[in-house]
Order: sequence, then structure tokens, then C-alpha cells
Amino acid sequence: MLCARRLGGLRAGLRVRRVSTRWSPVGAAFTVQPQGRRLDRSGERGGLFGVPELSAPEGFRVAQEKALRKTEQLVRRVCTTPPGPWTVLIFDELSDSLCRVADLADFVKIAHPEVAFREAAEEACRSIGTMVEKLNTNVELYQSLQRLLADKKLVDSLDPETRRVAELFMFDFEISGIHLDREKRKRAVDLNVKILDLSSAFLMGTHFPNTIGKHLLPERIRHHFELAGDHVVVDSLRAEAPDDLVREAAYKIFLYPNAGQLKRLEELLSSRDLLAKLVGYPTYSHRALQGTIAQSPETVMEFLEKLSDKLSERTMKDFEMIRGMKMKLNPQNSELMPWDPPYYSGLIRAERFNIEPSLYCPFFSLGACMEGLSLLFNRLLGVSLYGEQPAKGEVWSEDVRKLAVVHESEGLLGYIYCDFFQRADKPHQDCHFTIRGGRLKEDGDYQLPVVVLMLNLPQSSRNLPTLLTPGMMENLFHEMGHAMHSMLGRTRYQHVTGTRCPTDFAEVPSILMEYFANDYRVVHQFARHYQTGQSLPRNMVSRLCESKKVCAAADMQLQVFYAALDQIYHGKHPLQSSTTDILRDTQERFYGLPYVPNTAWQLRFSHLVGYGAKYYSYLMSRAVASMVWRECFRQDPFNRAAGERYRREMLAHGGGREPMLMVQGMLQKCPSIDDFVNTLVSDLDLDFETFLMDST
Repeated sequence: MLCARRLGGLRAGLRVRRVSTRWSPVGAAFTVQPQGRRLDRSGERGGLFGVPELSAPEGFRVAQEKALRKTEQLVRRVCTTPPGPWTVLIFDELSDSLCRVADLADFVKIAHPEVAFREAAEEACRSIGTMVEKLNTNVELYQSLQRLLADKKLVDSLDPETRRVAELFMFDFEISGIHLDREKRKRAVDLNVKILDLSSAFLMGTHFPNTIGKHLLPERIRHHFELAGDHVVVDSLRAEAPDDLVREAAYKIFLYPNAGQLKRLEELLSSRDLLAKLVGYPTYSHRALQGTIAQSPETVMEFLEKLSDKLSERTMKDFEMIRGMKMKLNPQNSELMPWDPPYYSGLIRAERFNIEPSLYCPFFSLGACMEGLSLLFNRLLGVSLYGEQPAKGEVWSEDVRKLAVVHESEGLLGYIYCDFFQRADKPHQDCHFTIRGGRLKEDGDYQLPVVVLMLNLPQSSRNLPTLLTPGMMENLFHEMGHAMHSMLGRTRYQHVTGTRCPTDFAEVPSILMEYFANDYRVVHQFARHYQTGQSLPRNMVSRLCESKKVCAAADMQLQVFYAALDQIYHGKHPLQSSTTDILRDTQERFYGLPYVPNTAWQLRFSHLVGYGAKYYSYLMSRAVASMVWRECFRQDPFNRAAGERYRREMLAHGGGREPMLMVQGMLQKCPSIDDFVNTLVSDLDLDFETFLMDST
């Protein structure tokens, strides 16, 4: 409740942080060759992220004990203070004291190269989690907030952001069942614990490899898989393998149902449903969607069904095109199967548009891309990125870069730590972590936000800088969209800072950045050949953009299928049939390619944990981002007035305003479900590059 990880506007009265002589151009920070070595631990050193206690793993215990002591003081304070706007401020400070340890520990436990740090962070997460559970069941704490919200005169006197934050805290309390009687409250606590355990176990199971006796595989394809004695180990779908039989074998083996994982999923879905009903919701989906853009599962299903209907004819054409390519290369086995589209659609793109990544990489050096981002942010928002030398002990690997985010008039806005490079034992994922949320402190100063961006880029060498494929470049822009959401929010409360907002809104800023990354006018500003200085030719950008539309309807249809499956699993219980039968029926209804007997893709659907009942968010966020791009930036991607409006209406509020109100403020209208659907479908057709070339 108090430390919810949700994926900010105050300006007047904030103290401006002046320019520092320690800052250097952002491109230079990424042209120095990273070493990827562990840091020198000798001599006096500071702590991770500048937290003094975290100079050694043992410091996590000191930090958590300090946070827990402060928490106890704040609980006593809020419970003995008459209700008023200060009640919300104390709750937020309580939330901040826990989140500053828990959020940091959440990152360190998966990303730090040293086992001792990871284990200490894991223990800190458990300790803080126990305290959060204790607070969730603290009736006196709950009643202190209830007294505020029950007083209509007091509520009417609150500003909109304070009122919303108070209601969010109350929502967090009530979904934990604190308003129930003692017996039901205990049941809710037990269910929450069970759900956490099942989620963790299911998530681990989604990545666990399957094995099969090697004698069961044709000898000619065994070498494509890891061998373990007399067994073959299959740890992925091998979706890009050229050999049809390799892809088929990987699909059937990797997705073969595991009884233990199946039981975990069934118990997870059932437990979520029981908890939702216990705290007053008809389904888990109704509980999960409160406060989102969509608002209800009925709206989500309307969105998915309408989108599916609009895509249907296009998807069938895509499947025919893919089937034609398969027949051309493998006339003896031309039936289109679920393991075929990724590989054959890639071949079609390459054949039609010649988009071999190696042709593009020389134009996308990491330093140039970072300079391009800084230039874009400067022209749109008056914000620049600068490299800053971290103190000893501040970062966890020598190749981590620290960026200061600086506004031309407001000064320093916050820090981004860039953990961009591959290293042993580092999770292979691109993501954004909030380390510290922004908030207005009691002394009038503003607590600067701190985030980490994690990518997995290749290391540079003595003669070669880090070069990005077009996909890597787009991912960099995407993740930087999340980071700027965190930096540019200026919420009063850290509980709603930056990306701590509803999931179907949190992805809008990041997806919007993908549109900038695919606009020649933006790319032209930074894409230079690292040796010759030649600009990336315009026709290469055009080919790249057009290639992404090849089989895009089928790709989107697959996402609709996943989102619909997620909604059904989290809808009315008991489920009408097994999760596998539901998968089969939903696949046939929303995708079109046949279900393969004795497979259970849902057991690999890791998003069911973090995005339970919310997988649709990717599609709805893309629709909103596309509408913002078309209405505000397509004509001029450097439009400063549009950029300022974007910050004022969308980025500044974090989760402190209803998401649809932010969308309405930006678009100057209230979009309908039909608007979302039509926008997504028209994206498949509209030739942005042709439009731009014809209009210039």
C-alpha cells in the first residue's frame, strides 16, 4: 500500500539548482571505452547512489532499520494529529521513507554484480515488505485517513492533487481488506502473502527450460540445442531459426505443459479472484482497472473486440503473405503454424526493404544517439543531458554512466544512471527503475528524482564505439521516455511521482518517443557514420519505417490475443474450463492460427504476474501516443509550444491526476474507444516518410 511501485506539477516556489562545472557533454560520457570491471573497493568510498550507509552490503541493514524507526515515528505522528492536508503529507513521507529503501533494494537485488550486495538487498526487500504488510493491517493508521476523507468540508478544501493522493492511499488500504472485520482481514492478509509467493514461483517457472531425450529429436537438428548427457535442453522458442523443424521442435518442447507450473497458475488466478471478491469487487480485473484510462474490463473487452474486427481482414492478408513466403522456401510443408510468423515476416522485410542491421549500425553510435536525445529534449522542453562523474562507490560497475538532467531556467531536475552495457549475470532486459521519487519537502526544497535505465548494449572496443541496431536505438528512445517522465514530473507527493501512475498511461511517454525515433527530421540531427561523418540517407530511414509495417497487422492481432486471454483469466470465476482450453478457444477467436495440441503457452506468459488484467495497456498506450504524435508533433517534431504543453498536461502530473483528464488536456478532446481503434489501424497504413517528403 504505502510503497506501491506504479510504472509530476509544482514549479512556483521551488529552489533552482544552478549549473555545475562538473557537467560534461553527454556524448563524451559514452565515447570513453567502458571496462565492465568491478570497482576498486580500496580506500574511503561513499555509498551506492550517494547513500552513505550503502558503502558495503551490511549498510542495507542500517538503512532499513533507519527507515523502520522513522516509519514508527511517522505512524505515531499521523495517528495523533487532527485530520487535515498535513495528514496526506505525513502519509507521503511515510511512503517515501519505505520506498527509498525498497525501490533501491529492488534494483540492487537483480543488478549488482556482487552476491553479497544482492543478498543484502533481498533481505531489505523482505524486511520492508513485512513492515508494509503490518501497516496495511494497522486499523488506527487507516482510521486517521478515514477521518480526513469522511469530513466533507475538509475534503472540499483539499487541492485536486492532495485529494487524489488521499484517495489512492485509501484505495491501497481497502484492496488489502483493512475495512473488513478481523476474520476477513486476516483472510485478506493470508491471500496477499499467498499471491506474492505464487507470483514469484510462477515467474521463475516461465523461464525454466524443458528437457527431452535426445533420441526423440532428429539427429540433424540436435546441435541447435544444448545437450545434457542423453537429453536435449530447450530454453526458448528459437523463433528466428531458419530451419522449420528446429522452430517446430522448440515450440512443442518449450511449451509442453508442466503440471507444477499449471497448478501454480490456477492457484494464482483463483487466489486473485478470491481476494478481489473479499474486498468488494466482482472480479480481479475490476479491481486492477480502477483508476485507469480504461476504467473497467467491459471497456477493455470492447476495445479488444473492435480492434480485432478492424484488423481481421488485414491479418488474413498478412498470413497469406507469410504463407506464400513459406511455400516459396518449403513447398512440401506450407501450412502456416504459430512458430512461423516471426521468421518468415523477417524474411519478407529483408527481401523488400534491404534493412540489414549492419548497414545502419555505423550511423548509430551510442554517443551520437545520446547527443540526439539531448538535442531533442532541449528543443522540445528546454532540457539538456550532461555527464557527471560519480563519486567513488556511487555506482556498481565502472561502465555505469551518471547523467544530470538540467532545465534551462529551473536548473537541475534529477539524475539518470545509465546501466547500458552487457556483463556477466546481468538480467537481459531493457527497463526503467525508480530509485527515488520526487516530492516537495517540508523545508520547501524539492527532493530530486533518481532513476536507472538498464539496457544490454555491446561493449565498445579500442577501435570501435558501441554501435546500435535500429531496434536498440528505438529501445533507447523508449526507455528514455520513461526516464523523462520521472524527471519532468514535479508532483508534491512521491506516491504519484513520474511513472507511478496507471499502467495504461505509464507507457504513453515511452511509446511516444518511438515516433520521434522513426522521424527522419529527428534522426537526421544525430545519425552520422562514426568514421566518415556522413549523414544517414533519408531513403534508408524511409525503408526502415516502411519495413515495420510488413505483417504489422498480424503482430498487433497477436497482442490482441494475449490481452484478451489476460482479461478472461482475470474475469469471472470459476473459469468455465481449464486455462489451456481457454487458451485454445481464445487463440482461435482472436488470432486465427491453430492451437498446437499438448502445448500450454500461458505457462510462459510472464506478464501475467506484473501486468495481470493490464496487458491491454501496451495497445491502449500506443493508441494514445499515436494520437498525441499526430495532433501535436507530426507536423513539427521540435515544436517547443507543443513540447511545453506536453509537459504541462501529461508529464508534470505523474499519477496525481486522472489519466483520461491528462489525455483530454493534451488532445483538447475526449477520445473514444473507436478513436483508439481507428488510430491503431491507420498507423498500419500511413506512410509517415512519404507524408514528410511530400510536405517539405
